[in-house]
Amino acid sequence: MDNLPKPDVILTHESDLDGLVAGVLLQRLAKKLFDTEVPLEAYHYNMWKQRELKEKCAWVTDLNFEARIDRPNWLVIDHHASEAPAKQARLIHDLTKSAGLLCYDLCQQNGLGSPELDRLVHLNNVADLFLEDDPDFVIAADYANLVKVYQFWNLHSLIEGQLERLLNHPLLEVMDVKRRVENPLGFAWSKKNVTELSPTVGFVDTVIGNNNLIVHQLLEEKATPFPVLITLFRRTNGLIIVSLRSKDGEAIKVAEKLQGGGHANACGASLPRSIKTIPDAITYLKQILNPKKEATLNSLENLFDSVSIGNQ
Repeated sequence: MDNLPKPDVILTHESDLDGLVAGVLLQRLAKKLFDTEVPLEAYHYNMWKQRELKEKCAWVTDLNFEARIDRPNWLVIDHHASEAPAKQARLIHDLTKSAGLLCYDLCQQNGLGSPELDRLVHLNNVADLFLEDDPDFVIAADYANLVKVYQFWNLHSLIEGQLERLLNHPLLEVMDVKRRVENPLGFAWSKKNVTELSPTVGFVDTVIGNNNLIVHQLLEEKATPFPVLITLFRRTNGLIIVSLRSKDGEAIKVAEKLQGGGHANACGASLPRSIKTIPDAITYLKQILNPKKEATLNSLENLFDSVSIGNQ
């Protein structure tokens, strides 16, 4: 794409490897085109929806395209399903490619490709699109798990923003051992510890292993009666993150109820900061996902209270 607008900021998704790859690649592209260091900001979906958009120009990637970012002189590069038409912003959109691959296409058009980036972007694409039949699927999942385990900004600092340093990184040995040893143990334990949040949504408690792969196996084997499975993760800053998975496109509907987003079968959200613990999160999710049931229970409780007071 010719004549890209000069961005004031680059905005990306904080929760996964795709957001990291896409964001850093756009930083590199901006440096090449405009000879300046453009700041990179990363957000979970809930925080992203609350961010004020004051910039005259921004590049946005791996965050759902929506009407509020359909702005003149804004560039949006994304691969999530969206019904919002682009009337003012420049939108590069392809459901069949990860955000990282879409951004890398732009980089290659501007002479920023390399064999190392070819490999890393491929692995990211396989992991983010969950391409199970690809021969690199297992190792790609290990790369993706680096961000899940060590978190976006920690990993960004460790590699000093140089994506190529992720290739064959020593921490991948840790991911390999965790996968081979922890996943079978974690799957067996989690299979016995699934809590109903609603008739169609189950909370999968996890103790060890790659949560995404464990949940994927539960869905593949139909080991629970729930078409949507949720895992919860409490970050060091206290924010509780919800990860949702399904097989038939149901996960995104649940994520939207939680002000989150993502893919049809793989998406996420973060809970309000007032939710401090996992038990509180479970209670909150039951209330959100069963509004009619909760309303009925509250009405019955009020009725019982009124009867009790009347008999005093």
